[in-house]
Amino acid sequence: MVNPVSMPSDHVPSAQRTSGEAPASEHSGAEAPFLELLARGAGAEAYERPVLLARARGEPAEQVEALEQAKRLALRVRSELEGRRRREAELSALFETAHDLAGLRDLDAVLQAIVQRARSLLATDVAYLSLNDPARGDTYMRVTEGSVAARFQQLRLGMGEGLGGLVAQTARPYVTDDYFQDARFQHTTTIDAGVHDEGLVAICGVPLMIGPHVIGVLFAADRRARVFEREQIALLGSFAALAAAAIDTANLLTETRSAVADLERANEIIRDRSAVIERASDVHDRLAELVLRGGGVHDVAAAVSQVLDGAVEFAEAAAAPAAALEASRADGHAVLYEDDWIAAVTAGGELLGALVLHGHPGLDPVDQRTLERAAMVTSLVLLARRSAAEAEQRVRGELLDDLLDARDRDPRLLRDRASRLHADLDATHVVLAARLDGTAADAEQEAAARRRLWSAASHLAATRHGLAAARDGGTVLLLPLTSHDTASDLARRTARQLGTAVHEAVTVGASGPVENLAAHPDTVAAAYAEGRRCLDALRLLGRSGDGATAQEFGFLGLLLGGDRDVAGFVDRTIGRVVAYDERRGTDLLRTLEAYFSCGMSPARTKDELHVHVNTVAQRLERVARLLGEDWQSPSRALEIQLALRLNRLSTPIQH
Repeated sequence: MVNPVSMPSDHVPSAQRTSGEAPASEHSGAEAPFLELLARGAGAEAYERPVLLARARGEPAEQVEALEQAKRLALRVRSELEGRRRREAELSALFETAHDLAGLRDLDAVLQAIVQRARSLLATDVAYLSLNDPARGDTYMRVTEGSVAARFQQLRLGMGEGLGGLVAQTARPYVTDDYFQDARFQHTTTIDAGVHDEGLVAICGVPLMIGPHVIGVLFAADRRARVFEREQIALLGSFAALAAAAIDTANLLTETRSAVADLERANEIIRDRSAVIERASDVHDRLAELVLRGGGVHDVAAAVSQVLDGAVEFAEAAAAPAAALEASRADGHAVLYEDDWIAAVTAGGELLGALVLHGHPGLDPVDQRTLERAAMVTSLVLLARRSAAEAEQRVRGELLDDLLDARDRDPRLLRDRASRLHADLDATHVVLAARLDGTAADAEQEAAARRRLWSAASHLAATRHGLAAARDGGTVLLLPLTSHDTASDLARRTARQLGTAVHEAVTVGASGPVENLAAHPDTVAAAYAEGRRCLDALRLLGRSGDGATAQEFGFLGLLLGGDRDVAGFVDRTIGRVVAYDERRGTDLLRTLEAYFSCGMSPARTKDELHVHVNTVAQRLERVARLLGEDWQSPSRALEIQLALRLNRLSTPIQH
């Protein structure tokens, strides 16, 4: 465009001024409509209108050319302004993203904002971000914006597969204006199906880098063919750098928080361990003091209760849960049983009892070890007590030996010796013969087993204010009988307690109750003989590991019992029939005798008694109600017949 101001007016011909270029004032008017279009931000097509109108009006060619030049300048200015506005928007978006990154609280929210802004500024249908998975060796979708296909949102790409896999593998941006027609990428059925579901055609992908390492890919994609400009690729790369920085910052924050949490946990552990060490030191001092001043097992339990802040008690082996006690003994550690901790107290393989911590299921390992050490101290206390008690046990054994052998018959001396051992010879007692039923491999093991049995029996006798002695390859005990016990109950309980203590089956035969031992010490020997016979009977009957008295064997008890309690046997066997006859004046006993003498035939019995057969049947029904429905079984019938004979022998002859 020629600037008319550059030539003086007096050198321009008038004809030229009339039909040639317009004056400067007229030229300046050519830019006016375009300035107005620039001011209101009109579209590019609007800039053609002033030129078209000038031609339609038949304006001079110079004027139309001036308008054309003004249009070109205006469009250039418009393009420059749009570029500046776009760069300002891009810079603003990058600044906002950087601001979000600086105040990072939620990584997902920051990545979502980056993808949204990339999609908006590049004016694409979809934007998305994938991250590499080093463990699986592939890359997966992390954030999408504008996506509508579920399969696409869940895609995983192997390294080198598809456009994204290639970007992740090579650390270089890749662009395609038609993905399905582009042979540069390794197409797979899975990836192509996902891209097809989303309807994508043009795709641009740039790497997310942390140092030299690719951690993922940022994409912008359209559902139509499109050429991505260099500036757009660079902008997407800037967003990718911010996304990588956000991920790196989040990872650092996570690592920092994890380190802080680890330090806090370490601090807490140190504090806890310090407290535990103080408690352990405290319990060590207390237990040492207890041992030095001769404290007992219950003192140990009380001291541990205070340190562990729970109720701890010592339990005898028979009183503790058998399975938990055995597990603790075998493992050497305290075991949890329901809500209680059980620590076995053992010495040389012998189970002495247990320390039980009640209602404390969440026990710290160090506190558990404290309980186990307390159990060891308890075993030492018990061993120390045992050493002192063994002398007493020998004295108890000697007294029982004297009673069995009847060497000292002076009742006063016997009572005095028993009193010093806290035993009362005037109380009712039971003599029990105990023997191990296991088979030892050699004589040495058998002797050791017998010593364990004697030790356990002596301990049991001492706790029950009785006596015990080793005798005849086993052990004999003299235990007081309480009002709540029978001799049979005592025999069974003793067998169970001794078996638990020595971890072997122990069979116990018991005598009937004996009294006035000091005045009649010879009764002890007779009762012991009865207990041994009962013991032998138990073993012959296959009841090893059990306990019983002669009274439990029916008429065999007459053979086993030393006192031959005939009246007691008769009463236990047919006493209810005898009592019924006495109260009602009936003749059931004579009917029973006739019934057995007639071979248990009701027809012959009615002839023997001279009564109707129905009468016999009614009487036998009454007998069954009194003696039980099994009264005619072979064993019961034999006992009943023996009792009938003994009853007749014991009944005075009527003259």
